[in-house]
Amino acid sequence: MGFFKDFKAFISRGNVLDMAVGVVIGNAFGAIVTALVNILLSVCLWGVPGGLKGLVTVLPAANNMQKGMNPGIGLTQSFEASKLQELGEALAHANYPDLATTDAGWINAVEGAKGTILGKYTLHGTKYTYNMSAVIDWGAFINAVISFLIIALVLFIIVRTATKAAQKRTEFKEKLAAERAAKKGAEAGIEEAAEEKAE
Repeated sequence: MGFFKDFKAFISRGNVLDMAVGVVIGNAFGAIVTALVNILLSVCLWGVPGGLKGLVTVLPAANNMQKGMNPGIGLTQSFEASKLQELGEALAHANYPDLATTDAGWINAVEGAKGTILGKYTLHGTKYTYNMSAVIDWGAFINAVISFLIIALVLFIIVRTATKAAQKRTEFKEKLAAERAAKKGAEAGIEEAAEEKAE
């Protein structure tokens, strides 16, 4: 029973509840910031092919495993998304050299080859990049920097507003206390004057 009593006391403390509310509001605020960042980046990068996700640098291959799935047929470290069908057909030809394009199984072979390619490449903007390649994702970095700046700006505004409100509240309390002290002093002076006059 002591454990549950202690747990109830812990969970009902103001700090825990405030923290829970803060986490929920923080998650909601994060979603708002993410949406705002995406809107801003969409506007800023409107003319960039592939948008923010297309801002990647593929580092040169350090070994044969990073050169691509099949460099001989064009499946190198990266390729344009528009070439997926062509490369799927080339891979189907490489895998099934005896299969003619007029055969019934040709379409299935091409679709299977495209599925294999998509399993080993990731789309960045308008280009597919080989998963084994070393990639610098500038878009993710820019997104993180802009998100940080927006969050920092909003938190600065909130903290500044709260600080000014607390300062005005303190000033108001001090002014009110001074007025009360002055009023009490005036009332005490009137009472003393009345007592002196009565004597």
